[in-house]
Amino acid sequence: MIQQDKAIRLGHPSYVWRFGQDRRLDLIRQHVPLEGARILDVGCGIGTYLEKFRGLTALPFGVDIDPDKLDRAGKEKGLKTLALAASEFLPFPSESFDAVLLHEVIEHVTDDGRTVREAHRVAKFGGLVLVFAPNRWYPFETHGVYLGHRYFFGNIPFVGYLPDSLRRRLAPHVRAYRAEQVQALFAGLDGKVVRLTQIYPGYDKTAGRRPRLARLFRRVTYWLESTPLRTFGLSHFLVWRKGHD
Repeated sequence: MIQQDKAIRLGHPSYVWRFGQDRRLDLIRQHVPLEGARILDVGCGIGTYLEKFRGLTALPFGVDIDPDKLDRAGKEKGLKTLALAASEFLPFPSESFDAVLLHEVIEHVTDDGRTVREAHRVAKFGGLVLVFAPNRWYPFETHGVYLGHRYFFGNIPFVGYLPDSLRRRLAPHVRAYRAEQVQALFAGLDGKVVRLTQIYPGYDKTAGRRPRLARLFRRVTYWLESTPLRTFGLSHFLVWRKGHD
């Protein structure tokens, strides 16, 4: 697989830690006491989140299907507890982790339902599965689109608002979800949704060029997250607790 094809199919994990990643880490920490926790990052890429978890004294584990990214995670970040594996077949015993993170992963996998069931399987009873996933109602498709056989990178407007059949033709390489579709992936599993909301971007690229504009975007859209207009945020954030009350 050439590098461009790999990037299109698998997406880009977080390479540089910036404001947007800090904000998502804060969301994770609202639900997971990371200190001493065994946490699995499915689709860990080069280990950006794993490195942060380790710095907070968590016991981080990571899996990915890209050996090149795992090699970087090991060499550049000194991470040891890594495994080459598909998300649908996690190489761990049941109930191994206090938390399992699926950070912008389920949209790229072959079987998102099986991926969620595997994450649920390896979570401890009372443990958490945390999902960040693209929101169908966000006004832009951030993964690029195909027009015929030609692929266009970038943020393409209103692709998510198209009928399913047309959206799949333009973006066959990636899924986007409505809130109820993310929740439906957990149907039949033992547990409950602790939180389901939508979040807006970090505007990190904008901040690099026009910091005042980025601050304005953040102020306005992060306020919108407390209103019904969060529906149009960039990503869903779902927290699932395994086990019954």
